[in-house]
Amino acid sequence: MEFSIKSSSPEKQRSACIVVGVFEERALSAAAAVIDKAAKKYLTELLKRGDMEGKAGTTLLLHNVPGTLADRVLLVGLGKNKDFGEKAYRNAIATAARTLHETGATDGTLYLPELPVKKREIAWCIRQAVIVALDTLYRFDQLKSKKDNPPRPLCKLTFGVSRGDDMAIAEAALGEGYAIAEGQKLMKDLANLPGNHCTPSYLAEQALVLGKELGLGVEVLERADMEKLGMNTLLAVAQGSHQPPKLIIFKYNGGTKTAKPVVLVGKGITFDTGGISLKPAPEMDEMKYDMSGAASVFGALKAASLMRLPLNIIGIVPSTENMPGGAAIKPGDVITSMSGQTVEILNTDAEGRLILCDALTYAERFDPACVVDVATLTGACVVALGNVATGLLANDDGLARELLDAGQDAYDRAWQLPLWDDYQEQLKSPFADMANIGGRMAGTITAACFLARFAEKYAWAHLDVAGTAYRGGEKKGSTGRPVPLLSHFLLARAAAARKDVKKSRRAKKKA
Repeated sequence: MEFSIKSSSPEKQRSACIVVGVFEERALSAAAAVIDKAAKKYLTELLKRGDMEGKAGTTLLLHNVPGTLADRVLLVGLGKNKDFGEKAYRNAIATAARTLHETGATDGTLYLPELPVKKREIAWCIRQAVIVALDTLYRFDQLKSKKDNPPRPLCKLTFGVSRGDDMAIAEAALGEGYAIAEGQKLMKDLANLPGNHCTPSYLAEQALVLGKELGLGVEVLERADMEKLGMNTLLAVAQGSHQPPKLIIFKYNGGTKTAKPVVLVGKGITFDTGGISLKPAPEMDEMKYDMSGAASVFGALKAASLMRLPLNIIGIVPSTENMPGGAAIKPGDVITSMSGQTVEILNTDAEGRLILCDALTYAERFDPACVVDVATLTGACVVALGNVATGLLANDDGLARELLDAGQDAYDRAWQLPLWDDYQEQLKSPFADMANIGGRMAGTITAACFLARFAEKYAWAHLDVAGTAYRGGEKKGSTGRPVPLLSHFLLARAAAARKDVKKSRRAKKKA
């Protein structure tokens, strides 16, 4: 898909289809009003006849509208003007992209970024338009023998903006939106693959491909390497599988040599049966998505690379299957982690924290500015927050606030839960330093409390994406979350890094 920005007036735009908005009060958007004037009240008459009421999600496709140069004009219902906010805007973009795709238009010009979204500037509107459009048009059909491709696919989208808007800012937002959308696509492509295709070895291979494509440093540690490091909790989870475990390390060097890196850690369980603590059979097929945390690290690194962010970023992906078998770990086993702390295994289906804890210990060697781990960790998070908000827990309030703000800006929202020492009591074990589960109560929090014991030497945050990384049922598929949140978090960090560099240069000049 090709994207561009133009500031020409809508009635003068040559396009297969011009897209403008209509509010529920039968009020035309600014661009629609311009077309209406050129067409001598053609749109107004349509609205008076009741051909369109402007309800959200509705459309009306018009051919040969007088006074315009476009082949067609698509009216998109926006709902009530007073309620028009971020969600309504995103829905309007999705409706426009879907309708253009279905009508067979090869290109379209959207005058929706000009809409008055509350508290949002043109940059946000354009960035979101690209992300939402590509997300709407995404299809995973790699494994189908017959692909459902339209005869005339939508190939180009142009976003019309007001002449008063800063084109440099708009162009930058377009590039950011495209980078984030590409990161989301990579995450979804990886996560949607079934477990017989996406194994730990496949993830490692794709990491090497991504590294070559984007100029990233990539290192893959094998079982013997992990044994030397004492990564026994990660290896314990891998015991029951015939697939060899992998520890994948990415290195993106976009910052100064002295700048400490941001470390992203992603849970990479490529299929989770629950191990000896076997999961129920219904919907177990969805456990291919248990590597969504790993996939989001791949996606965030791709987005950061395409945006050329002035940061140093380390990605760490511990990857294995969790399978039952004669060699699998058993409830009651006690394992010594890389940190030296011992863990009593009470439930082998609480395996994500076991592979993450060794990865968090490994992260210490990079002297990180901060560490953010991402994992489909607990069903309790789905019960608490549903599929709307990602669970966030952190040992540093400043880092938590950064991630919360990034989620708001990306419309990929998170909600912070407490990480109080009171909850640590639930992890007590008579036979080891800690148990790997804390019982039914506060399951998301106690899982994070477990991880917190391995992240005491740096600022750390945990994102539980069990409810947000994928959807089940008939519309089963990866959502690409939290790639937008992570990308906006890195964007904000990059903006701060640029300011620091400028400040340092000014100080040197004065000296």
